[in-house]
Amino acid sequence: PLSPLSFLERSAAVFPDHTAIIHGALRRSYADFYARSRRLASSLAKRGIKRGDTVSALLANTPAMLECHYGVPMAPAVLNTINTRLDAPIVAFQLDHAESKVLITDREFSKLAKEALALAKVKPLVIDYDDPEFTGAGDRVGTIDYEDFIAAGDPDFAWKMPEDEWDAIALNYTSGTTGDPKGVVYHHRGAYLLAVGNVLTGSMGKHCVYLWTLPMFHCNGWCFPWTLSVVGGTHVCLRQVRAPAMYDAIARHKVTHLCGAPIVMATLLNEIGRAHV
Repeated sequence: PLSPLSFLERSAAVFPDHTAIIHGALRRSYADFYARSRRLASSLAKRGIKRGDTVSALLANTPAMLECHYGVPMAPAVLNTINTRLDAPIVAFQLDHAESKVLITDREFSKLAKEALALAKVKPLVIDYDDPEFTGAGDRVGTIDYEDFIAAGDPDFAWKMPEDEWDAIALNYTSGTTGDPKGVVYHHRGAYLLAVGNVLTGSMGKHCVYLWTLPMFHCNGWCFPWTLSVVGGTHVCLRQVRAPAMYDAIARHKVTHLCGAPIVMATLLNEIGRAHV
C-alpha cells in the first residue's frame, strides 16, 4: 500500500541526524521525530485507539501537530485537525460528527476547547499540549499532559502500514459558513501522491527548509507535513503569521519554501513597504 508514513521511516533511516523540526530554541532530528511519532502511536494504542477511530487536534503549527500527522495514523487512527478560528458550536459539531475518541489541544485554545466540549455529546480523552513558545494565558483542559503521554509510549512501537491504501488517514471539515460543516476524507494513497506531487510542483530539493505560514489545519497543510519527509527537509514551525517573525525565520534558517493564501504574501510585501517609508 502507498502511505506517507513510509516517508518518515525512510528519512529517519537515511538522515537520522538531520534536523527535521525547528521551533524556537528546539531542534529535533529525524531520528527523534520518528521515535516521538511512534511513542504517540504507542500511547494511543494503549488507550484502545484502533483502525477507524478519530483523534482530533486543536493545535497551532507546532512540533506536536507534525507528530500527530504521523503518530495518529500509525495507531492506526484517523487525524482530524480542527480550524482554531472557528467558534465553539462548530467545533462541537465536528467532534460529534467525527466521533472523536481523543482531543489534543493547545493551551492557547483552552477556552474554545472547554466551550466546545461542554456542547459536544462525545466525551473524548483530552490531552493538553503546553508549547514552551506560547507565553500567553490559557488553562489546562484535560488531565494528561502531552509530553507525559508521549513519554509513556514505546519509541520502537511496531506500527503497521494501512491494511488498505484506501483507508482514511485524515478527516477534514469545511468551515460551516453556509450550514453544518461537511466532512472530507483523505486516504493514505491520496496523501502519498499529493505529498510527492508537492515536491515536483514546488521544485523542492533534498534538505529544503520549509516555513510553516500555512495552517496545518487547512487540508493538512496541503500535505506538506508529509512532503518534507520525502526530501529530508526541515520544518520551521511558526505559531503566528507575522511579518517580522517570518523575515527573521527566513534569514535565520535560510528558508527555501513556504505556502500561504494571498494575505500571507501581502503581509510580507507590506512589511517591505513600511521598511522603506
